[in-house]
Amino acid sequence: MAEEKQNNQDNIEITPGSKEFGKMVFRLNNPVNAENVAILNYNGAELEEIQEGVYAQPAFVSDDFNLFFVVTQLIGDDWIVAFSKATIENGNEITDLSDPLPTGEGLNLLGQVSADDANNLLSYFGTLADAKRGEWRLIE
Repeated sequence: MAEEKQNNQDNIEITPGSKEFGKMVFRLNNPVNAENVAILNYNGAELEEIQEGVYAQPAFVSDDFNLFFVVTQLIGDDWIVAFSKATIENGNEITDLSDPLPTGEGLNLLGQVSADDANNLLSYFGTLADAKRGEWRLIE
């Protein structure tokens, strides 16, 4: 006999690119520290602590759109992988980071610039979820 699934927040499928996906965040299951920060490396880049308890690394860099991971405690005690739009001058000087964007919103923005790169990042988050390092959450 098949089990019936309850319809709740965890069972809703939200499509990348949709308005609802823009409200999704990726919550890490453990706090980030010097011992485990390397597990979050993406595409050869490493997270760097830019201030106490705030880590950043490039996710996508181009001539006209730059997106960085920002990992910190954003919602209560939860460690969240968010995104920030970056201003880069003189080829490699980061002169400004925007306020953090929900993970889904950052992926949606990137999808408008480069669908392939957005899909690669989505796969990265899928790998982290499969390894039980984090999970997607819908924020209200």
